[in-house]
Amino acid sequence: MMPKDGISFSDELRAKYAEMWEREQNHPFVVGIGDGSLPVENFRYYMRQDYIFLVAYCRALSLAVAKAPTIEDMGWFARLIHETLNTEMALHVSFCADFEITEDELTATEPSPTTLAYNDHMIQTAYSGSVGEIAAVILPCAWGYCEIGKMLHSRGAPESQPLYGRWIEAYNDPEFDVLVDWLRSFVDRMADEGGPQERARMEAAFLAGSRFEYMFWDAAYRLEQWPT
Repeated sequence: MMPKDGISFSDELRAKYAEMWEREQNHPFVVGIGDGSLPVENFRYYMRQDYIFLVAYCRALSLAVAKAPTIEDMGWFARLIHETLNTEMALHVSFCADFEITEDELTATEPSPTTLAYNDHMIQTAYSGSVGEIAAVILPCAWGYCEIGKMLHSRGAPESQPLYGRWIEAYNDPEFDVLVDWLRSFVDRMADEGGPQERARMEAAFLAGSRFEYMFWDAAYRLEQWPT
C-alpha cells in the first residue's frame, strides 16, 4: 500500500540514507570493478568472503520462509534462496575457478572480522526479529547490488578485465530486478501493516544492513585480516 504522500517506506529509507549509499557506490573497490583497475588480489579476497556471506544470507532467508505471513510470500523467499544458492553461489564457484581458487579453498575460507559481524547480525535478526525486520536487513544487499550492477553496466564493461565484466552482467540481470522489486514491495507492506514500532525496528535493520554493505566493500579493499 502506498502512503498518502505517494512515497513508499522503502523509498523513504533509500532517500534518508542516500549519502551512505552514494559513498558505497563511489567506493574505490566498486569503481575499480567498473573500470578494471581493481587489483585481482582484492577481487579474489572479496569473492571468497562473499561466498561465506551468501551462506549466512540463505540461512536468514530460510527463516524468512518460516515466518512469512502467506504461502505466496513463502514462495518468493524460497525463490530468493533458489536464486542465491543455485545461481549466485554457482557464479562464485565459477569465478573462483577462473581466479585459481578451488572449491575446497573457497569453503574453507575464514570469515574476516567484518564478514563475521555482518553474518552474526543478520542471523540474529532473522532468529529474533519479525519477517519485516529480516526483509529490511537483507534489502540493502539485494537492492544495492542491483543498483551497482546497473550503474557499472551503463558505463560499459572494462576491456582490461573481462572477468569483472562478467560480474557486472550477473548483477545487471533483469531476473535480479524482479526479485528486488518484490522484496521492496514486501518491506513496504510489512511496514504499513506493522505500525510505528515495527517501522522503527525495520528502519534500524535497514540502517544496519546499509552500514555493513559499505563495510564489506571497504574490508575487501583493505584486505582486512584478523590481528595476529
